[in-house]
Amino acid sequence: MAKKLPQVYSYPDIETLSTSLGGYILKLQDAALSKPGHSKFRVAVSGGSLPNMLVHSPEALLLNPKIKWSKWQIFFADERAVPLNDTDSNYGLLKKTLLDKIPADHPHGAPTVYPIDELLLVDNERGVTQEIADAYEQTLVRSFAAKDSVKVPIFDLILLGCGPDGHTCSLFPGHELLREELAWVAAIEDSPKPPQKRITLTLPVVTHACHVVFVATGEGKRGVLKTIFENPEEGLPCSLVNVEAGGDKVAWFVDHKAVKGVVSGFTKSTI
Repeated sequence: MAKKLPQVYSYPDIETLSTSLGGYILKLQDAALSKPGHSKFRVAVSGGSLPNMLVHSPEALLLNPKIKWSKWQIFFADERAVPLNDTDSNYGLLKKTLLDKIPADHPHGAPTVYPIDELLLVDNERGVTQEIADAYEQTLVRSFAAKDSVKVPIFDLILLGCGPDGHTCSLFPGHELLREELAWVAAIEDSPKPPQKRITLTLPVVTHACHVVFVATGEGKRGVLKTIFENPEEGLPCSLVNVEAGGDKVAWFVDHKAVKGVVSGFTKSTI
């Protein structure tokens, strides 16, 4: 078990959560950019309902003039092996939800975004998901450091959701990829949730990030959150991040509905 418990911030509604999430990310941005020689804020983001949380309130990220978008490098914690304009694409969702709405005259420009190589999708029916994963890993190598000089890339922030089964990124309960220790990006061709072909950051990359933020809302997440926080020994992927990343590196932004009755494993607070 981690010596310190994750931080859990609970809110009465989604708008309040979104506002506080935006403020929290802004603090992480400023802290990262204040480090000597640290000119970029490197973020990995997942899909699902998460992008909507970044824009749900006027005080969230989208219109905040203090967000230094030109300093952001946005990667994907996982991605589906589909065209970028496909409805299943995490890039496509983020583009529609957030990127396309950043004002052209924003005082701090626009972020640099790293989608998967769409050209590799042409032959994907012949099983080249691994090639997509390898290519995306090379994107990380070029952006962070040569793989022979660092064990894993260190993201400033990884933004994640939590599936009803406790999966995060495209790391699923009981899947062999949870034991991957060498690759930075892995291919999965048997995802229990469609589409089956995906790529994902591996667990060591997620747990070595400077900060990991989970967002989980609604009554439907109550059961899995109870397991994650009260029975971490079951080894759900979200639990593994809580335990292996350690303590205050991990923050959960939830609404009251999601944590009602979840009384152990953390101390609820608000910011």
